[in-house]
Amino acid sequence: MADEEKTMPEIPKGDPFIKTEMIDPVFMMQYDACTRCGECEKWCPALDAKDGDPKYSPMNKITRFREYMGQTYGLKAKLFGSKRLDEDDIQDFADVFFHCSTCGVCASVCEAGINTVDMYEATRQQLVMRGNGPYGKTVNFPKLIGEYRNPYLKQQSQRLDWIPDDVKIAEEGDVAYFAGCTAGFNQQVLGVCTARVLNHLNVPFIYLGEEEWCCSSAIIRTGQPHKGDIPKITALHNVEALEARGVKQVMFACAGCYRVATIDWPKQLGRKPNFEVVHVADLLAQLIQEGKIEWKKSFDNKIITYHDPCHLGRHCGVYETPRIVLDNLPGLKFVEMDRIRELQRCCGAGGGVKAGIPDMALEIAAERIRDAQAIKADILSSCCPFCRRNIGDGRDYVYDQQGSTNFDLRDNPDNEMQVEDMIVLVAELMGLSTQIKSQEGEEEKLDHLK
Repeated sequence: MADEEKTMPEIPKGDPFIKTEMIDPVFMMQYDACTRCGECEKWCPALDAKDGDPKYSPMNKITRFREYMGQTYGLKAKLFGSKRLDEDDIQDFADVFFHCSTCGVCASVCEAGINTVDMYEATRQQLVMRGNGPYGKTVNFPKLIGEYRNPYLKQQSQRLDWIPDDVKIAEEGDVAYFAGCTAGFNQQVLGVCTARVLNHLNVPFIYLGEEEWCCSSAIIRTGQPHKGDIPKITALHNVEALEARGVKQVMFACAGCYRVATIDWPKQLGRKPNFEVVHVADLLAQLIQEGKIEWKKSFDNKIITYHDPCHLGRHCGVYETPRIVLDNLPGLKFVEMDRIRELQRCCGAGGGVKAGIPDMALEIAAERIRDAQAIKADILSSCCPFCRRNIGDGRDYVYDQQGSTNFDLRDNPDNEMQVEDMIVLVAELMGLSTQIKSQEGEEEKLDHLK
C-alpha cells in the first residue's frame, strides 16, 4: 500500500468513477487493442522482480483497467448507469500499476503496437488525480522541484559549486551544457568529466548555472505533471533561458534530461526549441570517426559492456554512438550482453521506482549485473546517472549474496565489476583528472585504471 492513508473519494452522482481527462481516445483504443498474447510477460523486468506474480504483468494491468473502463463507460453502463467500483480494488490496482519502471520493453515486443510508455504515464496521472497515487516518497517530487528547482533540497545558488577552477565556461557561444540536477549536485564526477572533456576537445560551452532548473522528468514519470503545472513551467523557463543565450546546440550527458528535452519539452511547449538537442555520446562518436581524439592512457585488456538507458535508447533511439565510443577505448574489449538495444533489460531506477519502491529497483538491477557476469565483464558502462547509481547498488547487492545464491560469481570475487558512466571512462583515458570538489573543499578521485 502507499505510505499515506487513503480516503474514499467522493464521486458526485452521475459522474463516472474513473474519469479519462488524461487518457485520450488513442490510448483508449490501445487499451482495447491488447490481444492477451502474453509476449510482454517474457520481457518485463518488474514481473521478474515480483517472481512472476501475474498481477504485475503488463497484460493483466491493461486487462484490469480495461474492465474498469467497461464498467464505467460500456454499453451496460450507458443503459443502466455506471457500476460503483470497489475502492479497495482500485487502490490495489494503482499500487500494482506504479510497480513499473516505464522502461517500455513491453511496447518493443507488443504485437498490437501499443505505446505503453505514454499510455501508462497518462493513466498514472489519471489515478493520481483521483487520489490513488503516486506511490511512496515520489509524492514529494512536485513540492521539492517546485520550491527548490531540484529534487535534492539544494539552493539554486549552489548550481555552480561543482565547477573546478580548471574548467572554463564561455560567456557566449553556440553550445550549452545542460548538466542536470544529479550531475550538478549528487554525482558531480559526471558534470566535472563532461566539462573537462569538452574543454579538452576545444568545444566552448556556456552553462546556465543558477538559471538551470530541474528538467522535471521525475514528476512526469510518476503521474504528477498537473500539480502546479511544474513540468510546463520548468520547460518554458529552461528553453527560454537557452534560447535567450542564442545557442545552436544543447549538450546533455544525462539520459533523463535528454529524454525530456527531446520528447517532453516539445509536448509541454507545443513547439520544438530553437536549438538542437545533442547527447555527448553523439559528439564523441563523431570525433572518434574523424580521428580527432587522442588517447593518453589505456586499460589493461579488460572486458567492457554497455547498458542501454531506457530514456536514451528505447525512448529516443540512441543506440549506436555510445557503442562506437566504448568500442574505441584503448585496452578494452567490447562485448555485448544478451539483452540489448530495444530488448535491453531496464536498470530498475526509472518511473519513480528507485525512490518509491527501492527493493524492486534493487532486484531489477541485480538481474542486469548477472547479465554482465554471464559475459565475464570487468566494466559495465552506461550513459545515465540513475543507471550508474542503481546498477552500482545492484552490483553490491549481488556480491553480498556470495554463498547464498545459485549463480556463479566471477573467478575473482574480490575484484568486483566496475560500474561507471561512459563520460568518466573517456575522461580517464584522455588523461584528464576526474577529481571533484567535495563539500569540505578537499579533492576526491576516481581511478578505474588500477
